[in-house]
Amino acid sequence: MATLKVTDDSFDSEVLQAGRPVLVDFWAEWCGPCKQIGPALEQISDELAGQVTIAKLNIDDSPMTPSRLGVKGIPTLMLFKDGQMASMKVGALPKGKIVEWLAEAGVAAPGQG
Repeated sequence: MATLKVTDDSFDSEVLQAGRPVLVDFWAEWCGPCKQIGPALEQISDELAGQVTIAKLNIDDSPMTPSRLGVKGIPTLMLFKDGQMASMKVGALPKGKIVEWLAEAGVAAPGQG
């Protein structure tokens, strides 16, 4: 399952009203570290399909949502569960650390990734 592109307009319906946890990657085209973690997020999206949705929000195209949520730096990863932000990480993380973080949050089965 590929990552889901979300915008200011679709954020509430795609993330806050989702039936499963959603990991949102706040990123921008000009952000090197954002591009570094992109492939890992795509792999996680495939490996954990059905457990978590991986969404990407371009802060340049949709600036209102990151502003509303207090995103200060990118990449910022926010995990939403039941319409609430459950956990947040700022900065580029290796794939294993992202999966570990998801497991700690009770989203991914431990040992995957």
